[in-house]
Amino acid sequence: MRDKKRSLWKNLEEGFGGGSRFRILLYLALHPEEAHTKYALVKATGVRTPSVEEQLKTLINLGWVKEYPFTPKTYQINREHKIVRAFLEFLEKIRWSTESGSPLPQNSQTP
Repeated sequence: MRDKKRSLWKNLEEGFGGGSRFRILLYLALHPEEAHTKYALVKATGVRTPSVEEQLKTLINLGWVKEYPFTPKTYQINREHKIVRAFLEFLEKIRWSTESGSPLPQNSQTP
């Protein structure tokens, strides 16, 4: 049981990672219906292209992001993954429980 908990926390730490990985993940989570190119993610998040590429590799390896083999490749949050579903539910809950009582913006450019 203890090893299972440890691997879950390790998985979460690896997935959420540093600021740039979290910004990419959050942007994809806030736009779950859309698939995005690397260029679109660079523009939307302000994260440099090499970092977007590196962070996407990690998120794809975890199964949190899907990669579609179009030209150019596109990326989308994997809503079927258990951790991603919980993250999306969390975002939905906090969207409606801000201090001002107003929802968080759904289509903000930067997370």
